[in-house]
Amino acid sequence: MADPWLTIIGIGEDGPAGLSDASRDALARAEIIFGGPRHLELVGAGDKGRPWPVPFSVDPVLALAGRKVVVLASGDPFWHGAGGSLAAHLPAESWRALPAPSVFSLAAARMGWRIEETICIGLHAAPFDRLRPVLGPSQPIICTLRDGTAPAELAAWLTEQGFGASALTVFEALGGPRERIRSASAAAFDIADIAAPVSLAITPKGGKWLSRASGLADDLFAQDGQITKRPMRALTLSALAPRAGEHLWDIGAGSGSISVEWALCGAGCTASAIEPRTDRLDFIRDNIHRFGLGHRITTIAGHAPDVLENLPAPDAVFIGGGANDALLNTIWAMVPAGTRIVANSVTLESQELLTRWHQDKGGDLWRIDLAQAEPLGRMRGWKASRAQLQWSVVK
Repeated sequence: MADPWLTIIGIGEDGPAGLSDASRDALARAEIIFGGPRHLELVGAGDKGRPWPVPFSVDPVLALAGRKVVVLASGDPFWHGAGGSLAAHLPAESWRALPAPSVFSLAAARMGWRIEETICIGLHAAPFDRLRPVLGPSQPIICTLRDGTAPAELAAWLTEQGFGASALTVFEALGGPRERIRSASAAAFDIADIAAPVSLAITPKGGKWLSRASGLADDLFAQDGQITKRPMRALTLSALAPRAGEHLWDIGAGSGSISVEWALCGAGCTASAIEPRTDRLDFIRDNIHRFGLGHRITTIAGHAPDVLENLPAPDAVFIGGGANDALLNTIWAMVPAGTRIVANSVTLESQELLTRWHQDKGGDLWRIDLAQAEPLGRMRGWKASRAQLQWSVVK
């Protein structure tokens, strides 16, 4: 690499003592040094120092392209740090990165955990609900937190969710002279006077774990009865076949259960949940909150196809109700080749529609009959649900 104008340096709580020779050299040659106030103080940036703007923006750095600039970030700049935000706007030859051990690496080392088996999550600027999908029996979790009050708040949240028996370890100023490590359970959390920067290790215990299979229990969702029931939902997710990083259009989302399970299926799976009824949009938003998926699912108020034009291109489309020729024609024309389309129908009219589209476009057409055992007098009998047709096709 030539001589890039920007150097992104990871710095720990031990300050300059923990920096490499290359990092020290870059700091010595820098005209301007960006970082948090704590970082700038650690290196004695003086008149060269520029604190990050609030709210955070990389624009002041980008505006100095061509000058000798250093950006300081905690630990590894590409673990929930400024590195990724900057690299997304710059050609590779214009910057270099000199990372230090991340807080996740340091915390895992203190706990004796294999970091590849540990879930690492940034909660310093995200709601605690983000933990809900990853809480599993004895699944090690390390999270960064906002400030010294956040560990007690997180302990209270875990207890409210039924995970009060979880073991928590609080790390303060890891890797520096102020380092302190203390432990407590979530329910009996009594650690006080916690200093930032702070992170937390969690060994989850108790509570109601989310299944990793498609077809979560219906009673986990806020709803008014307009929900794709558990068995049909499992079959629908199988037909939609979510893959990591893909986007779903969930048309006529109802309770949002398909969007929720899609977003839970793989890393980076996202969804646009489209629903015209405001009361059901409230259910969808409630469920997004319950499952910690606010960063994965967006609600769209309105009727399809009217609201589809400006949405991210889908990898899959689910039509849970309200299918008609105009909607199917619009979707078929809009979506890129390779998009998977799944439509469920229960009425004779919509089943006739899907039968015609199957004959014209191909794919798979299934008639699905389900029955559940229920009390029948002093014995039991089968109660059948309405037969459903499911058409699935790849454009």
